[in-house]
Amino acid sequence: MKQSLQLKMGQQLTMTPQLQQAIRLLQLSTLDLQAEIQEALDSNPMLEVGEDEAPSAPTDTNSQAEKPEEKAPTAQAETTETDNQEASTAEGDWNEAIPEDLPVDTSWDDVYQSGTSGTGLAAPEQDDSDYESRRGGDESLHQHIMWQLNLTPMSDRDQVIAISIVDALEDSGMLSMSAEEIWEGLVEELEELELDEVLAVLHRLQQFDPPGICSQDLSECLLIQLNQLPKGTPLLDDAKLIVKDHLPLLGSRDYKQLMRRAKLKEAQLKDTILLIQELNPRPGDAVDNGDTEYVVPDVFVTKQDDRWTVNLNPDIAPKLRINDTYASMVKRADSSNDNTFLKDNLQEARWFLKSLQSRNETLLKVATCIVEKQRGFLDYGAEAMKPLVLHDVAEVVGMHESTISRVTTQKYMHTPQGIFELKYFFSSHVSTDSGGECSSTAIRAIIKKLVAAENPQKPLSDSKITALLAEQGIKVARRTIAKYRESLAIPASNERKRLV
Repeated sequence: MKQSLQLKMGQQLTMTPQLQQAIRLLQLSTLDLQAEIQEALDSNPMLEVGEDEAPSAPTDTNSQAEKPEEKAPTAQAETTETDNQEASTAEGDWNEAIPEDLPVDTSWDDVYQSGTSGTGLAAPEQDDSDYESRRGGDESLHQHIMWQLNLTPMSDRDQVIAISIVDALEDSGMLSMSAEEIWEGLVEELEELELDEVLAVLHRLQQFDPPGICSQDLSECLLIQLNQLPKGTPLLDDAKLIVKDHLPLLGSRDYKQLMRRAKLKEAQLKDTILLIQELNPRPGDAVDNGDTEYVVPDVFVTKQDDRWTVNLNPDIAPKLRINDTYASMVKRADSSNDNTFLKDNLQEARWFLKSLQSRNETLLKVATCIVEKQRGFLDYGAEAMKPLVLHDVAEVVGMHESTISRVTTQKYMHTPQGIFELKYFFSSHVSTDSGGECSSTAIRAIIKKLVAAENPQKPLSDSKITALLAEQGIKVARRTIAKYRESLAIPASNERKRLV
């Protein structure tokens, strides 16, 4: 083969480090953004929080909704204020030698070798991990039962049996195996072990908190809770009879057969069922072993003078600025290690501020567009929601659909109707008889309203709901109604049947 040189022309899309950082900040949630800002403050000496713009203490929802109105009455005013702040911090004599952009083939490590070589990142991570290990977490169900077991006087033999029972406990509070299976697993460990010993320890554990714990099945779980009610409770014996012998009939809602076998009248059966419904079929859920997650809205939507205004939440992130003292030291033209370190961190700080500004502007544009298209929802609720897809917003704001998807993920909007994720406002459409379109979110709201107003003795079937929607001019297939109903966690009509 003969070797030769050839010239070829082509186009290739390559993202600059600035664009990569902007995209990464754009898709972060509020909590992740706060962590990212704190990490930047810890690692970059050029960044600091403005003394007059320090993060305010947590306030209630109403006060948060009023703050943006005072600082940013309109979306345009908020953007202008951000521009002025950026111009005042990013421009000056000290940044003349700093390049505006890096080549597309430059990596972050090539620029920030000295800027990230310190111990600024290691210390916070170590402190955070130590804090997590010291702080008291929520108690799990297993720990809650073991705490009670340690306070209960038992022989060593019974302790072994009790620990085996607790090990078979599921998160719901029910046992994953029967008493016979637990006994079979302990026969080799404990000599001459009888099933009655296991049952005796099991009955003792079933008196622990929460009521109904360590049950082998649903009937036993409910019966234990009924046995702990005061003896004077009305219809207590009837409830025990139904739970013990006729629970399958109650589950299938065969009320006529249930009244005949339990020898109860309709009014008595209704009150007995209400008593049973007060019981907890999953007693383990009473012990909360999960961390509470709080939703912080990114934007506030308020109505002023019959106009809907959109404002960024000023409390989700501190207002950053560049430290003028350190920035003035970059005037030196030498190439010492200290000056190189300052230049690198100064450029990193400038890019970080620009990325934050770009994130805020993009979020504000997308939120404003959503509000413009969903005014009916803000005025009248979910039934007035209009069909909306990512392409519609991308066309208005002049961005790609993937960018809109990043902006609307894990970002929340505070409205008079409640707090919703931005993705909530996007939904497909269904044609109407008048030639218009109806949002799938509006159809779900109508279904929920119809089910709430139905007769409990004769709940609406999916076919009936389809007919009722057709009367309103909305053409929806029965299987689509079933899909929407399941997404709303609404049971089928035979499972919604109740006694009046």
